[in-house]
Amino acid sequence: MRSRILPALAGLALVAGCTTPVATVHTAAKVEPALNLHARNFGATAPDTVRTLVVVLHGDGSPEARSDHYRFAESVTQAIPNSAAVALLRPGYGDMAGNRSPGQAGMGFGDDYTQQHIDAVAESIGILRRRFAGARLILVGDSGGAAIAADIAGIRPDLLDAMVLVGCPCALPEWRKGMQKQRHGAAWATPVASLDPLKTAGGVMPGLRAAVLVGLNDKITPPALSRAYAEALALRGIATDLRIVPGRGHDLLNDSEVLAATTRLAAALPTKG
Repeated sequence: MRSRILPALAGLALVAGCTTPVATVHTAAKVEPALNLHARNFGATAPDTVRTLVVVLHGDGSPEARSDHYRFAESVTQAIPNSAAVALLRPGYGDMAGNRSPGQAGMGFGDDYTQQHIDAVAESIGILRRRFAGARLILVGDSGGAAIAADIAGIRPDLLDAMVLVGCPCALPEWRKGMQKQRHGAAWATPVASLDPLKTAGGVMPGLRAAVLVGLNDKITPPALSRAYAEALALRGIATDLRIVPGRGHDLLNDSEVLAATTRLAAALPTKG
């Protein structure tokens, strides 16, 4: 976090033709609040030098079970010039180093993409958007993080310029029905307050660019879910790159295809200011 204090007027100023002193005025720049979620930073450290900011949201489950979003964040800064990346821990989630974001995580049956959790993630992204004011912002979401990224794109389209969705449960009711058949758990049939990305897609701005990737052999979030969401974006005139990656399953975030798709987006986005 940076703060800047404008230099004070030296001494007392005199108005022409008057000997009454004018009080010195001290003006302080607005100090940006700290992030409300735990974050790990990669790449360039000076916000003024960053031209592309990548924000990464991990998937559901324990740190051992989900893809390593820290690894992806680091690799993307090495591939994109003048970039920085911020890997966020979603509300209530921790990492293998013992770091944790405040809040309560869901139970893991599609109940974690609520308005409250979406707002919490959006708050951190908003702070980063202002902090890196000269950068284009690409939001990358993996699995459950992809559902949240898609919902943010539909609800808060002002926060991002592009998004990359990896293994997204983007047609939420259909995904939960499929998981109920796989897992034979009653919880998957229980109503949840999560927002369905297909329902929020109507708020995505036409100028946004998107990449949607899924493994051909993904049994957790089958390709049909990503295809349905990509088609919904395309119907709105949104430039969408749908890639179904042969031979890959659900653990796709650190695949070279995802890095390449993110790099292509960064190269295609117009520079700011």
